[in-house]
Amino acid sequence: MGSIGGRPGPGPATVFRDVRPMGGAPRDLVVADGVIADGLVDAQQIGDVVDGRGLLALPSLVDAHVHPDKTSWGEPWSARRPVTDGIAGYVEQDVESFHRLASPVAERSGRLMAHAAAMGTRAMRAHVDVAPAYGLAGLLGVHEARRRLAHALTVQVVGFPQHGVHRAPGTAELLAEAAREGLIDVVGGIDPIGFDDAMEAQLDLVFGLAEAHGLGVDVHLHDTGPAGLVPLREIMSRTRALGLGGTVTVSHAFCVPAAPDAERLADELAEAGVALTTVVPDVVRVLPVARLRARGVRVGLGSDGVRDSWSPFGNADMLHRAHLLGLITRVRLDEELTDCYLSAAHGGADVLGLPRADLTPGSPADFLLVEGECLPQVVVDLPARAVVVRAGRVVARDGQLVQR
Repeated sequence: MGSIGGRPGPGPATVFRDVRPMGGAPRDLVVADGVIADGLVDAQQIGDVVDGRGLLALPSLVDAHVHPDKTSWGEPWSARRPVTDGIAGYVEQDVESFHRLASPVAERSGRLMAHAAAMGTRAMRAHVDVAPAYGLAGLLGVHEARRRLAHALTVQVVGFPQHGVHRAPGTAELLAEAAREGLIDVVGGIDPIGFDDAMEAQLDLVFGLAEAHGLGVDVHLHDTGPAGLVPLREIMSRTRALGLGGTVTVSHAFCVPAAPDAERLADELAEAGVALTTVVPDVVRVLPVARLRARGVRVGLGSDGVRDSWSPFGNADMLHRAHLLGLITRVRLDEELTDCYLSAAHGGADVLGLPRADLTPGSPADFLLVEGECLPQVVVDLPARAVVVRAGRVVARDGQLVQR
């Protein structure tokens, strides 16, 4: 599965003076060739020195589920009308928004992605609608935004059949074209039973494209009860049969929190190598992240839609999403708050197949500097992002990307 983002090449070492990794004791953090160095380097090899001013150094974050093509971020405010017929109604408003919004996808998605990077996101999985109503326009727009931001952000692109495959004839052909043309890193699906009413046909297409083109899989599964659990188990079965463990994700997975024999289901997910993502929608549908991760399931957090036709809310700030995870799941202890942050950092990296930016020697030099006493307090108070570092280079200060 591809992960495209572009890292700066080798160069002189950079020393970040007086920082507190993970809130620990102050020390210097040395970066060389885009990774955390093991100890000091020769003085002649030092290029830049950045004064960390005693700020906390924390791993950069990963947005494991976002829809940047739909966003109206930076556009004039637009009201939303009531939706009474579920996904179909939202899809209808998506199409209306696509034609109404003044800025093209590349500009709108680029604004949002740049904001996410400036707030400390180093990578995201972007679900982009593929449907006859748009053709491949959304994919082409997000690709352009990704190209412009390659120095600051890794983006995996999902070809997402939001309108369904069976429900929207022509979608299968568009997904196949996107796969052939290298426009997607991951092939998506949506509620094979409850919305598309074509489980076998949809999963045949999704897994067939994944196997033929070396793509990942990421299926939206909003259905609860048997309508969710049946395709979830089928996805696990196909993942095992095709040897695709580690490349398959189920997003939302609203059927999991209330599933009977939840521990056994978690063990089956871990054994199959199927990851999950949650956008922390509410106390009922949020995944039990800590319990799943304790049993070996890879779980990431995501922003979902940001100021789009589905919702006026969202800000693509993954520190805020970690805060919401703690708030919604009613955590209180420092270790629980820390786990919320790490779910938004390492959990997302695990889902996307990226190395963890854990500030250890050899790990990616992707981190943010913030003011605070300790990591749990940062999760609660949501301080400003003073500095964001990507591959050892400062890419943002005070919530704004810097000029390259």
